[in-house]
Amino acid sequence: MSSATSAHRDGELLQPRARKPNVPGSRQMSLGVEGVPEAGSIMTPNSGISSGRSTPVPRDAPPSVQATSSARKQRRAQQKGRLFPTIDYAPRVSHFDPTSDYRDFQGFFVLFWIGLAIMVITAMLRNLKEFGYPLMFRQWGLFTENIFELAISDGAMAASTALNLPLHKMYRSSGILRWNKLGMAVQCIFQAAWLGYWVSWPFVRTWTWTAQVFFTLHLMALFMKMHSYAFYNGHLSETQRRLSELDEPSTASKASVLKYPSSRTRLHEISQEDDDDKHDSNSQGDEHISHLREDLAFELTSPLGQVTYPQNLTLTNYVDFLFCPTLCYELEYPRTEGIRYMELFYKTLAVFGCIFLLTVTSEEFIIPVLDESALRLQNVYTLSDRALIMAETVSRLLFPFMVTFLLVFLVIFEYVLGAFAEITCFADRLFYADWWNSCDWLEFSREWNIPVHHFFRRHVYSASRPHLSRPLATLITFLISALAHELVMGCITKKLRGYGFFAMMLQMPIVMVQRSRWIRGRTLLNNTLFWCSMILGLSAMCALYVLV
Repeated sequence: MSSATSAHRDGELLQPRARKPNVPGSRQMSLGVEGVPEAGSIMTPNSGISSGRSTPVPRDAPPSVQATSSARKQRRAQQKGRLFPTIDYAPRVSHFDPTSDYRDFQGFFVLFWIGLAIMVITAMLRNLKEFGYPLMFRQWGLFTENIFELAISDGAMAASTALNLPLHKMYRSSGILRWNKLGMAVQCIFQAAWLGYWVSWPFVRTWTWTAQVFFTLHLMALFMKMHSYAFYNGHLSETQRRLSELDEPSTASKASVLKYPSSRTRLHEISQEDDDDKHDSNSQGDEHISHLREDLAFELTSPLGQVTYPQNLTLTNYVDFLFCPTLCYELEYPRTEGIRYMELFYKTLAVFGCIFLLTVTSEEFIIPVLDESALRLQNVYTLSDRALIMAETVSRLLFPFMVTFLLVFLVIFEYVLGAFAEITCFADRLFYADWWNSCDWLEFSREWNIPVHHFFRRHVYSASRPHLSRPLATLITFLISALAHELVMGCITKKLRGYGFFAMMLQMPIVMVQRSRWIRGRTLLNNTLFWCSMILGLSAMCALYVLV
């Protein structure tokens, strides 16, 4: 108890241990001073201190032997000294305490899957009782109806992005089509035409909503990849041109090097780089030519030092980028040593398992609620009755959409991206952070989908920041993100209502309120508000898009 008392006096709290020490065959008891035999006492066999079976130690034995024998007797005495051993109390915190350093909650992840298994088994037993079949897959036809046409169209869409490669080689020319002249405008026109054509393609073919969900999400991913590849290589082409012009320093530009922001550049670093560039451009007369040439060469070389522009302008490099689980193009990525085929098998199996669970959840808990509400809305005409039906529908969809949201997160960011990372040996697999601890929507947008966040920070915010203030650049970023979300919802539901756009833009004033001096710093309250708005918003969006 002396250690506990001293810790209490120092004001320190002991953290819970990650795991209990596993020492087979031993009992760790703290008996205090009373459990230790006094020096010079006679240990009798019936005293409860000695077993009576210890080997006698001669009186003339060396001190080391006597000390070892005494230590063994004391250890045995500590294990057998009392019927009720003393418990070691100390100032400690629980695992869920906010001040606890414990972070291993893997068991709750296992419990989540066990809960989903219980949900599926319960649904199967209910269907077996009512219909005679364990599962009623009414959506199975939706998965198989356009599958071959979807595969051909998706392959053609991915192949059409390869036009970026010959276009970029055209931008490297010294004529009017170079990147800083008409090349950027030509690329923007090509991307707009590409996006418009492939967005309208599912509507022309009248696909099912399941095929349209997959096609639209892949469409947006390819569009962002195409934009990142074109604009980053366009920047490198101008950098290489400047490096070549420095062979004749008298006619070459002495302006500072324009460094393209990496996918992990912090927002405050972007502003700092802009200020540094302005300072360097003002003092360019004092800048040495060799130093400028070195900076340009570094900009053309990958961080790992294995690839230099334009060595990357190959079809193999472009196809590799399409398969890598990232939206921001780099000359080179860190790689693992090889493919772990068992891990790839497990992730692929988990993808189909999550799709199965999503299908069961929608069949059992979402579609019946929406069908029932649609029939009820046809028979009411007053605004109050319709509002009551909508409120009841939203409340009944809260839990199913929470499960759907978690499954969609797992299937995309943990299993699909993880599988492609395994295929391409892509080493950076931080596709999400602890978004479940978010206190506002800005924090959630940074941590929920790290690849998309990197893209918007690099190609939207960083592109706007030199010309706009920080709040306006943030607003432009949110505006483009809201338009993209509304486009996805419109392609899925084939309705352009603006609900998703309005909900996305509503996040900005909510963040301002949460970061006010009255609410800022209240972590538990803000996290609770975040989760409530998340779950309520998902079910409300579904009810509005489907029923209104």
